[in-house]
Amino acid sequence: MGRILVTGATGTVGRHAVALLREAGAEAVALSGKDGDLRDPATLPPLDGVTSVLLVWPFATADGAREVLRALAGRHVVYLSSAARRASEREVERLVEEAAGTWTLLRPHAFAANALRWARQVRAGVVRGAHGAAGQPVVHERDVAAVAVRALLDAGHHGAAHTLTGPETLSQEDQVRIVSEVTGIPVRWEEQAPELARTALLAGGWPAGAVEEVLRAQAELARRPAPVTPAVEDVTKAAPRSFREWVEEHAEAFRRPRPGARPAMRAARIHAFGDASVIRVEEVPVPRPGPGEVLVEVAATAFNPSEVGLRSGLLPEVFRASLPHTLGWDVSGTVVETGAGVSDLAAGDRVFGMVDGAAAEYVVAPAGVLARAPRSIPLADAAAVPVAGLTAWQAVHEHARVEPGRRVLVNGAGGGVGTFAVQLARLAGAHVIATASPRSAAAVRRLGADEVIDYTTTPLPADVDVLLNLIPATNAPGSPVTVSIAGGEGHFVMRYDPAQLAALAALIDEGGLTVEISESHPLPALPRVHRRAEAGDLRGKVTLLMG
Repeated sequence: MGRILVTGATGTVGRHAVALLREAGAEAVALSGKDGDLRDPATLPPLDGVTSVLLVWPFATADGAREVLRALAGRHVVYLSSAARRASEREVERLVEEAAGTWTLLRPHAFAANALRWARQVRAGVVRGAHGAAGQPVVHERDVAAVAVRALLDAGHHGAAHTLTGPETLSQEDQVRIVSEVTGIPVRWEEQAPELARTALLAGGWPAGAVEEVLRAQAELARRPAPVTPAVEDVTKAAPRSFREWVEEHAEAFRRPRPGARPAMRAARIHAFGDASVIRVEEVPVPRPGPGEVLVEVAATAFNPSEVGLRSGLLPEVFRASLPHTLGWDVSGTVVETGAGVSDLAAGDRVFGMVDGAAAEYVVAPAGVLARAPRSIPLADAAAVPVAGLTAWQAVHEHARVEPGRRVLVNGAGGGVGTFAVQLARLAGAHVIATASPRSAAAVRRLGADEVIDYTTTPLPADVDVLLNLIPATNAPGSPVTVSIAGGEGHFVMRYDPAQLAALAALIDEGGLTVEISESHPLPALPRVHRRAEAGDLRGKVTLLMG
């Protein structure tokens, strides 16, 4: 049988191949990234007695493959390529055919394990991406390893190219649905425009070339889903494992992060006051909760116009921030660790609230300032509620004291606060008149406004009992909300109240309150969001996603 060299031995396929080879009684020589750079032939272990090689080439180019394959000349090489056959994979295939004594090519479709890239988004309740209809027969990595082992140990595979698939073709939307069903986490797919998906992938560290390849492939698979092949069963004599089986085996990876999995985190911080260019997304240590505190894995934060004032250094008597400072106030996420004395919250609880420094992957908060997140909406969407929802609640119920039959004019109904104010005034029994621009009118009407006025062409009506003016009198960030009642006028700035936030969550779960998200972006897009806000190019609530 001889010795068998497995490169990438701790990877997705390699670790299973090593285990299966040893179960079969073969002597597997494991080579992983920690043993050196595979592109350097000097990294290879002694090859005496090595008759076969499972070649996992984890690089984006074929650079160095020729020299390594020369060192492996004369041996049987099983090369793990892919069904996509990218340019670098085609070149390695050519080199394998040229240099190896005998060879087998494995071309698997997308691994089921790729779904793990959605883990944070799954916990947030919504997976966003382009081309949700893209269909692939995703394959379990153990089935790929099983085929590799048979190609290494059995005759009859020399010169073969096996295209490997799972038992069914699934769209990305199908995969998200199955993850939700198996894990019990309410999660849905949300289609993104390709340009937004491109931004998210680049922000996640994907190379630009790989991003373009992925988006092109997904677009083609949406038009023409890839078919199932019989190769796994033909080679292993066993039916391929389904994606659902894979999710059942890895459900805990979606439910919560592994303890200590992230010693560092990304955070959007400023080191000086100024324009949007002072915002930096950088790596900082994950904080630890103290007594009475919890550590929250952040699903999303939401942008508030007043953050422009903090970032700019305006109104220092209102925005007291020491530097460096992590931006963000609205937060939604999952408790992952509790400090001493915390009894009301536990790891795994989904929460939302207002916390200083929320524009980060993790944040520490006093347990008492958080409320249970609504169950009926994606966790990431709950980040849109605290500042805007509480401002609207207090305007309608505490300051205007809206009662059934009152005529309430909501000026600026298309904004983040306005969408909540329209709904809360309607729930209070008022006749709601809303001003909105043409691009916001349909959404405001859908939320329950009885009349919608285009403020760009029509003057405001005078025959109202209550005016909720959500348009600031000046451009100064943090301008208060104005409430006028029967000729009187008052101003207020929202105060944070977790009990009221819990009441808003209950309304959302009862179906009485809709959370409208106008845009969602990855965290690194925050400087661009600030610039657009200052240019008057934002409407509604904008969320920043950590996943």
